[in-house]
Amino acid sequence: MLPRSRTLPSRIHHGAVRDYNLVEERHDVRHYLQVEVQPKVSESEVINPLSNYSKCFDDDGRLKRTGTFWTSTSHIITAVIGSGVLSLAWAIAQLGWVAGPTVLALFAIVNLYTSNLLAMCYRAGDPVTGQRNYTYMDAVKANLGGRKVMLCGLVQYLNLFGVAIGYTIASSVSMMAIKRSNCYHKSGGKDPCHMSSNGYMITFGIIEVIFSQIKDFNEVWWLSIVAAIMSFTYSTVGLGLGIGKVAGNGGFKGSLLGISIGTVTHSGTVVTSTEKMWRTMQALGAIAFAYSYSLVLIEIQDTIRSPPAEHKTMKKATVCSITVTTVFYMLCGCFGYAAFGDLAPGNLLTGFGFYNPYWLLDIANVAIVVHLVGAFQVFCQPLFAFVEKWSAQKWPKSDFVTAEYDIPIPFYGVYQLNLFRLVWRTLFVILTTLISMLLPFFNDVVGILGAFGFWPLTVYFPVEMYIAQQKIEKWSSRWLALQILSMSCLIVSIVAAVGSFAGVALDLKSYKPFKTTY
Repeated sequence: MLPRSRTLPSRIHHGAVRDYNLVEERHDVRHYLQVEVQPKVSESEVINPLSNYSKCFDDDGRLKRTGTFWTSTSHIITAVIGSGVLSLAWAIAQLGWVAGPTVLALFAIVNLYTSNLLAMCYRAGDPVTGQRNYTYMDAVKANLGGRKVMLCGLVQYLNLFGVAIGYTIASSVSMMAIKRSNCYHKSGGKDPCHMSSNGYMITFGIIEVIFSQIKDFNEVWWLSIVAAIMSFTYSTVGLGLGIGKVAGNGGFKGSLLGISIGTVTHSGTVVTSTEKMWRTMQALGAIAFAYSYSLVLIEIQDTIRSPPAEHKTMKKATVCSITVTTVFYMLCGCFGYAAFGDLAPGNLLTGFGFYNPYWLLDIANVAIVVHLVGAFQVFCQPLFAFVEKWSAQKWPKSDFVTAEYDIPIPFYGVYQLNLFRLVWRTLFVILTTLISMLLPFFNDVVGILGAFGFWPLTVYFPVEMYIAQQKIEKWSSRWLALQILSMSCLIVSIVAAVGSFAGVALDLKSYKPFKTTY
């Protein structure tokens, strides 16, 4: 095990070319860990950089970014088509045939518009030659500054932490669904096959401890592509089973206004007028969560190579990704509702809306677990980077925090081990697993996460940064339109949060810590 130099990133400063030991210190280059102010780069220097390092380094002195339209699209699809797609049939069941698809389409349009605004904020000032912002917080700092930077960081990283918990719960539910479907098949439907989720959450946690040692976003691209393929796999299975169920029923189920007051649910409870209101609110949060990826958009954009300008590639990737996911969402949500009507399960593939063919359900749930392994990393890498950057600044001389060691691994090559990264990321996964075991309420957690992150990260900060960047005059028609959009989305977020917290309160009445069974 050979000691390496410290992980504080090396630099090529404007006007001077460093030794080529930069290449030797490539392990020190972490594209999202650096926070120093870059020297301003003119357009001519971007077009004609110094010939002896232009092929290896970008205009900010970092190794050439290699991301493309396709890798960006796969990152977005991995982040967007998550476990949220499986709760959309339930969400539409609460809203009905009129409001359900309409709300889904409106969320898609809002996300597409605000994501394009956010993509323009990757570089401060000029979209081609301006200073790069490596993280969402950097973009807020460059465009807004002040306390809004701390507010953004708090909301973003708490949301990332919450997403990790939500994905741990979702993965355990899918793992159990595999065992339960086989159990149900063997017993001929006589055994209810109840089981605890704890062991499955621990299994997912162990897998994530291993994958969390991947150093940064650039090295996650292959996992992201695999995860994107898996998301299409289980979404297609859910869609196919929904279509088959509709054909078997001989028609579409459901109603114009969603689940009716007085309906008896699978759990035996009767839907009251108050519960109908809570369910409607919670459905808004579930749909918002299904589109949540803005919190990692800047980090994804920072992997894209140029030319063309990063914002152009990102806008194309955003349009493609949101179009594809919205089509899938409409098909899966609507056919799931058409198949089961007002009693659509909270999770289409694990709520036992479908029983056969059980082997196809097993394939779909394996795909869900594989996808969530990748999605967990896509969302958590920015949080890992933030803590490691802060620690490297706080204790720059600590070998535990900054030193790296070469570990030869057969059939892989040399892995650069950092002890702080190993300990901190392992503890993070352990903590998210423990909290998931304490609060294993899939639909409620999904709703809370969607409500908590939708307005500030998807709408408020992109709108405010765009106004500041474009110097839009206050009280002008354009300024008023953007503010109306922001306030409308704030109201939706508050309503969704209230409904989701009410759902948690109802679940807690019959809840015992670490003893949840399905």
